[in-house]
Amino acid sequence: MAAQLSTTVERDDKRTLVVVFLRGGADGLTLVVPREDDHYYRARPLLAVKKQETINLDGTFGLHPQLAPLEAAWKEGDLAIVHAAGSEDDTRSHFEAQDLMEHGGLVAGGWLGRFLRARGPGTSPLSAVALAPTLPEVLSGAPGATAFQQIGEFSIGTETAEFSRELRRLYEIESGPLRAAAENTFEAMRRIEAIDVKASPANGAAYDANDDFHQGLRQVAQLIRADVGLDAASVDLNGWDTHFTQNIAITGNITSLGGGLAAFRRDLGARMAATTVVVMSEFGRRFAENTSFGTDHGRGGVMFVMGGGVRGGRMHGEWRGLSRELLEGPGDLPVWTNYRDVLAPVLARHGATATAMGKIFPGHALKSLPV
Repeated sequence: MAAQLSTTVERDDKRTLVVVFLRGGADGLTLVVPREDDHYYRARPLLAVKKQETINLDGTFGLHPQLAPLEAAWKEGDLAIVHAAGSEDDTRSHFEAQDLMEHGGLVAGGWLGRFLRARGPGTSPLSAVALAPTLPEVLSGAPGATAFQQIGEFSIGTETAEFSRELRRLYEIESGPLRAAAENTFEAMRRIEAIDVKASPANGAAYDANDDFHQGLRQVAQLIRADVGLDAASVDLNGWDTHFTQNIAITGNITSLGGGLAAFRRDLGARMAATTVVVMSEFGRRFAENTSFGTDHGRGGVMFVMGGGVRGGRMHGEWRGLSRELLEGPGDLPVWTNYRDVLAPVLARHGATATAMGKIFPGHALKSLPV
């Protein structure tokens, strides 16, 4: 018999994992600056973020000034950063690199979808959501995964109470898993309908009303507080492919990223202790700037992990420097930490067993990074 679904607020594990994908190959060396490395400033005479403008993290690295809203999370131990992170893909192709990273290797389905399946029964109709027009590959194969851009889209497409009553009666005739699934779907809809989408965020949090990324995170926070059984959410921030005039093109995205994550953390307040946000991109950018005042496709990027249980306020992973002999291929920061090794301890905190980890990331010898 198929497992029954549940949207009860008494579910055993109320933890939520939020995956933020920076699509286009975000420049990790701009987001988190190696502020004491002269090689960085020589390779980027026009694009380098000035040392005095960065937000000092540990003496070696500094945050881009537009990420200043995240400084509090760093100082309070809720934000960890991994530099020179990425996948084994060296094609420098957006499509191939994104596909490999979202699938978790050369395997069918998405790693987040396999994680949710490994969790077993007890998922709700809103166990996994993507704030997007279509379901991303990372959630492929997930039980109960749903994609929408506005919470109100999760509906039966009618405003008539009579239609809803008749539809409920129709499913009440059924028995077993079908009836249970319908009942839980109606319950999820009831809880969503009870959300006041116009209500102010909690704890004085301020999202940008004109920023799609901010509004996506705001809706994730609303779903978490509504106890709809949300286990995982996916939110994209597009537009990181900065071959031309990077300093102009990238500033808006960096501002959106820092402000959105800080607002989300403030909005959730105490619930952030049961929430983890992972920020990742398919690859980083070339170490040296190009002749168009931008950067080309590279290898190693940066990952952020924020939330409950994170060993924050510190840089994680290996960092060897930026001298020429350490670079890879045409002049890239190498990948010294595989993205799966960052995700593994996060998934473990969200309920993945050691046995399940082999199914989530098949074919990869895990070297979990204790973030």
